[in-house]
Amino acid sequence: MAKLYYYYGAMNSSKTANALMTHFNYEEVGQRALLCKTEADTRDGARKIRSRIGLEMDCILLSELQNMSEEEIKGYDCIIVDEVQFATGEQIDFLSDIVDFMDVPVVCYGLRADFQNNLFSGSERLIAIADTIHEIKTVCWCGKKATCNARYNADGIVRDGEQVMLGANDSYVALCRKHFKLGMLNADSAADKTQ
Repeated sequence: MAKLYYYYGAMNSSKTANALMTHFNYEEVGQRALLCKTEADTRDGARKIRSRIGLEMDCILLSELQNMSEEEIKGYDCIIVDEVQFATGEQIDFLSDIVDFMDVPVVCYGLRADFQNNLFSGSERLIAIADTIHEIKTVCWCGKKATCNARYNADGIVRDGEQVMLGANDSYVALCRKHFKLGMLNADSAADKTQ
């Protein structure tokens, strides 16, 4: 029986690497897996998924998956979606239809919350309807579990702005809730606050 899986984590928790490894695992045993991502993720090109450790593969866009016939979709043993936080609620419902009516498992990877700790629309819908929800963990600079995605610039943590701003280590850092609240990006900022 197919399921809708949601794997979420803070920035730098290896979500994309996990998505690419899942694809590899299916292909290695002779099954067909389809990689896709949302249109919003243009960092590495429109039809490319790339992890921080250098793994990369071609993919299709989620809107292209939506335009495929049921017969085409059923030709795959698994659908893997990266950067799913940017999906709309309607797109998440479509993914659940693939599971429920086409019996094809869908494995989604993405952030849970934005730089203000608000849920993304895709994440919110997945939390409501996914069959399996699993956290991919990473750590804050202090060693505690990181749960917050802090956006930053030269002046420190950015608290206001548009929900979606594409970036990587140059714009975001994963922090524990305490250091997110305190605005402490690293151990050096902790030392600055004690002086």
